[in-house]
Amino acid sequence: MPKTQKKLFVLDTNVILHDYNCINSFENNDIVIPITVLEEIDGFKHGKDQIHFNAREFIRILDGLSGDKLVNGGVSLGKGKGKIQILTNHQQEPEVEQIFWEKKPDHRILSVALHLTKALKERTVIFVSKDVNLRMKAKSLGITAQDYSTDRVLDIKNLYSGKRVVQDFNPGLIDRLYEPTGTFTPEEAGLADLLPNEYLILKNEQKSVLAFFNPETHHIHRVEKGRAYGIQPRNAEQTFALHALLNPRVQLVTLSGKAGTGKTLVALAAALEVRREFQQVFLARPIVPLSNRDLGYLPGDLEAKLDPYMQPLYDNLNVIKHQFDENDRSFKRIADLLENEKLSISPLAYIRGRHLERIFFIVDEAQNLTPHEVKTIITRAGAGTKVVFTGDPYQIDTPYLDALSNGLTFLIDRMKGQSLYAHITLLKGERSYLAELASDLL
Repeated sequence: MPKTQKKLFVLDTNVILHDYNCINSFENNDIVIPITVLEEIDGFKHGKDQIHFNAREFIRILDGLSGDKLVNGGVSLGKGKGKIQILTNHQQEPEVEQIFWEKKPDHRILSVALHLTKALKERTVIFVSKDVNLRMKAKSLGITAQDYSTDRVLDIKNLYSGKRVVQDFNPGLIDRLYEPTGTFTPEEAGLADLLPNEYLILKNEQKSVLAFFNPETHHIHRVEKGRAYGIQPRNAEQTFALHALLNPRVQLVTLSGKAGTGKTLVALAAALEVRREFQQVFLARPIVPLSNRDLGYLPGDLEAKLDPYMQPLYDNLNVIKHQFDENDRSFKRIADLLENEKLSISPLAYIRGRHLERIFFIVDEAQNLTPHEVKTIITRAGAGTKVVFTGDPYQIDTPYLDALSNGLTFLIDRMKGQSLYAHITLLKGERSYLAELASDLL
């Protein structure tokens, strides 16, 4: 039987900036890096954001493969893997110049992919890019183009929601949960496939109960409706979210849902409720410039530039403050926590790289992070730290992520089933009827 021909992957710059270790994700196939990609990577070497870190790390990886073969035939990536080559001496293909008259790096990279497609007809040449528009351009030239899908979730519709509703449930077992120490095993309830910390709405025509599966006791326990720093949950999902956030055994929590479902508000209220158990409360979010414009166009110093991005977090804090009278200690305590930096609201870039010990760390708008950025954040967690990610997987503000490839979706899919992890998808908007209507219809 003839040996299967290796594929040849041509990588775009954004793939490397998304995952600096991407060259190890193509099995035994070969990789070509156009020299234009290295030129673009060079422009990202300096900076504090994740893409700058990725640029530097990729350059270090290439440096470890140093030698003339890297630009002359390619060098092996290791046992069981293919070769990587930097293509340096290619001229612009005339078809690219005719169709895309503007001279820009994207078109030079496309030209390399087209040249290899025509020159190596016996091989499958695939252009890999996170830029959907560039992939469309490639396909218009007859180039096979794909997204970088190593860290993509396959099915967003069946993404773990963190809870299930069980109809026509045994009324005797529901009654047992209302007893002071009443529990039962999943096997007794016919729910042997429950995941750790999965939440349940058990109901029949007469009664219902909120519950969760405790992986330590291997029993189903009742979830009581509580409150945190003046905030009362308004629906079952918010009740489950608050339970997970206040559960000291759960070290990682994700909350997803559309705007107005109370993700950030409930997370912040829970953090304030248990603040004495932690050294500090961090609330951070990634900076995604509006309309893809850089921060530099905004007036003022750095603090003034960042204020518009941090303001939604302060808005949530104000909602919590105004659950109390201005003379109430709980109202004044929030100002004290901010002043003493026991409660810190900062851009995510200012937190990245720190060692987080005994920190209640909330990352808002996590759907705008890559899977690698999420991993970087979680691996900073030290002893006694709780990490919470909130966001809406369908509201992506960065051009190279989508509902299937963003860090929040990836985290939910990979972490389900872990005993220290809990997730809840919040469904009902509680901001106002107008906000709920707009979220559903517009």
